[in-house]
Amino acid sequence: MPRRKPERLTVMISVVAERYGIHPQTLRLYEREGLITPTRSEGNTRLYDDKAIERLETILALTRELGVNLAGVEIVLNMREQLARVHAEMDRLTATLRREALDRKHGVEREHALVRVGRGALAARTRG
Repeated sequence: MPRRKPERLTVMISVVAERYGIHPQTLRLYEREGLITPTRSEGNTRLYDDKAIERLETILALTRELGVNLAGVEIVLNMREQLARVHAEMDRLTATLRREALDRKHGVEREHALVRVGRGALAARTRG
């Protein structure tokens, strides 16, 4: 029977520590501070996926190259996550506006659809 391919490639803490020239204890500190969240194996070994490694690279760039302390790193990481959420929301809103513009262009009336679709706040404001 063939082995199942893992969904995400992960590496152990020792490999990550050696690759980036840091002590495993430093990685454990980053985890305790909530800066990185590795997954765990069945034997409770820390495993780092691409997302955790990318986050580690950001932490190392901030601390090594820019001299940012861990409190500052936390703020920067939180702001990046918040910005990513805002971008995702903007993408969603842009797609909705494009769909509504195309519907209007092609004469689609959502009020007469078999399934009622709610109007966005922007559409309600432009009508009133």
